[in-house]
Amino acid sequence: MIELPVIAKLPIEEKKKKPDWLRVKLPIGEDYRRVRHLVDEYKLHTICQSGNCPNMGECWGAGTATFMILGNVCTRSCSFCAVKTGRPNEYDDDEPRRVAEAIFLMQVKHAVITSVNRDELKDRGAEIWFQTVYKIKEVSPHTTIETLIPDVKGSWDALERMISPGQEVVSHNMETVQSLYKKVRPQAKYERSLEQIKRTKEFGKRTKSGIMVGLGESKEEVLKILDDLAEHGCDVITIGQYLQPTKMHIEVAEFVHPDTFAFYKEEGLLRGFDFVESGPLVRSSYHAERHL
Repeated sequence: MIELPVIAKLPIEEKKKKPDWLRVKLPIGEDYRRVRHLVDEYKLHTICQSGNCPNMGECWGAGTATFMILGNVCTRSCSFCAVKTGRPNEYDDDEPRRVAEAIFLMQVKHAVITSVNRDELKDRGAEIWFQTVYKIKEVSPHTTIETLIPDVKGSWDALERMISPGQEVVSHNMETVQSLYKKVRPQAKYERSLEQIKRTKEFGKRTKSGIMVGLGESKEEVLKILDDLAEHGCDVITIGQYLQPTKMHIEVAEFVHPDTFAFYKEEGLLRGFDFVESGPLVRSSYHAERHL
């Protein structure tokens, strides 16, 4: 095992000042405007916008986007997430067709689909998930698909429906280490999310998960979650820096140095992951086409 690097933490008074390695490109350019026009025209939601993703300029400028289905109001109240929380009133049976048509017009080679949590629905939104993937494959048979699915709260029938229509990669984010779950993901359960990944792998899918660092976790805890994910059949892991979306969300505890991200990548590869994407600006769908 590699010796843990000694990385000096930023002084408390400097913690809210982003370091140079967290600079991002502004969303500009013709390709960015084209993607935005299609998203607006088809009345679609993207996690790029709803989640305040720092890579939106780069990804949209390259003609790619991560579509968010089942509305833009989540039934969960995670303390890190910028997506609206509340009681959703949107359930659009026509959404799968619109998403599929937009992806066809964008000529997307690898599509990423995610959704809010819909805990109030008996099937957790599984039918919309199924129809969305099915229709994308119907009109764009050569487009590969990654679905970043929510916690199904142990509804394994719903999980099977979500992951059965033909997507190549199924992702479910753990988000953080076990000790921080009550603070960061109060309505989720660490072991339940691991079980969901295990069942997805047993179904025959390529599995993926993502975590954030800088929330107050220790390096040893990050290594522990890497162990747990590897043991439960996870093929791909993404590790990125948590960034506070608003003052109402949990504060950043530490801006993690790029050297530590490099250390986590090496440790992940030692544990047998097929692919480890680890860096300050990495998000779960960042460079997703590489994970296939």
